[in-house]
Amino acid sequence: MKLFGKPQPVSLALLATGVALTISACGSSPASTASQGAAPASSGAVTASASPAPATTSTPAAGAAAKVGALVPGFPQQLIPLMPQAAVESSSFDKNSSPASVALVGTVSSPSDAVVAFYTSALTAQGFKEVPGNTVGSIKSKDFLRGDNETVNISVVETAGKSTFTIGANVAAGSIK
Repeated sequence: MKLFGKPQPVSLALLATGVALTISACGSSPASTASQGAAPASSGAVTASASPAPATTSTPAAGAAAKVGALVPGFPQQLIPLMPQAAVESSSFDKNSSPASVALVGTVSSPSDAVVAFYTSALTAQGFKEVPGNTVGSIKSKDFLRGDNETVNISVVETAGKSTFTIGANVAAGSIK
């Protein structure tokens, strides 16, 4: 049952997953795709024209950035600190959107419960309140709310002693430090 004005764990988990997928897509460029060669066509496949598609480029808006393998310059580490011993897979920050959006994907050799505990402590210290629920399906997922419209979601998948976590936050631009 959905309570109006309260984000649901599933929707925030989907948002965080979408942010992670968007970030990972930002790491691909036409040059890197071209160097991989064309995908083989299966027998009986119909192909489009033989001419290559024109390359498209996009310039990010000032104040919006994404980076693979490191924290993007200006990443608000006071809002979302990097867990000790964690490696950054990707990060993004858009302070021009309203609310501002921040995302972090990382890995750490700690159990998923330790990751959730670390970020729960960091976020509740900043005035975020935990939303009931700790999983989406079999995925550990925790949502936080501050005020009426600031949200954070953390989702963690643990495999072979290594946790991969995705954090997505939508906060007032004035909250970014």
